Amino acid sequence: MERGKNEGRRALGKGLEALIPGAGSAARPAIAPREYFQCPVDRIQPDPDQPRRKFDPAALNELVESIRGQGVIQPLIVRRLRDGYVLIAGERRWRAAQLAGLKEVPVVIKDATDKEAFEMALVENLQREDLNPIEEAEAYKRLIEEHGYTQVEVAERIGRDRSTVSNSLRLLGLPTEVRGMVLDGELTEGHARALLQAGSAQAITSLAKKVAARGLSVREAERAARTVSSGASGKGKAVPAKPEKSAQVRTLTERLQRALGAKVVIADRRGKGRLEIHYTSYEELDAILDKILR
Repeated sequence: MERGKNEGRRALGKGLEALIPGAGSAARPAIAPREYFQCPVDRIQPDPDQPRRKFDPAALNELVESIRGQGVIQPLIVRRLRDGYVLIAGERRWRAAQLAGLKEVPVVIKDATDKEAFEMALVENLQREDLNPIEEAEAYKRLIEEHGYTQVEVAERIGRDRSTVSNSLRLLGLPTEVRGMVLDGELTEGHARALLQAGSAQAITSLAKKVAARGLSVREAERAARTVSSGASGKGKAVPAKPEKSAQVRTLTERLQRALGAKVVIADRRGKGRLEIHYTSYEELDAILDKILR
């Protein structure tokens, strides 16, 4: 597993270098002086479609102080407009430069389509780990719905595992109010994933407020979500008698459980029925899917 994580990080870094030359390291002079110029900050405007929507005020203030002392070290990446430029990467630096009182900032002009610019902005934010989990999920969704990518293609483009993209997209199944709590930092990504197990939107929202108010851990949130889900599913229902399983069904159940490393239930009635594969976490689900789909 550790090897896979390291390979993902290397792929992401490589993808960023390919899209934005020299962006892999802010410490070294990534771009030769002739490749950029000083541009008035008022000729640059942010991209309304960029993936990132939240900017931490404390972190922004730290960057302002750094820029006052050192200036903007790494150029911003922009596209031409008829009367100026629009940002592809570097909106936080652009905001901080204005707050620091700078009139000009170094920029690099990049010829890019809307699609290419969105991908560059997404990769840069992922590289810097600047995106909130909900922002990241929404960006993946846009690549799929607006740009026609599959989940596998999204994973390849950004240098991450397919399971990472899949797990991220699941967060968009949260109610709007709960997504807002994740955006505001009241809940972590781990909490958000745990809450999905609670079932209905009303149950998830109610539990999310309790988790945030009580400061519950992710593990505690998982237990609470499972309790809520099991209570809702069993309410008002009679417990049916369990039919006796045939020897063939028992054998097949055991084989599947050994192969998948998970609890398996086969409900069979004269050659018709259903197959259930149980999991206790998204990590376990990903491991099961990898075994099925490989």
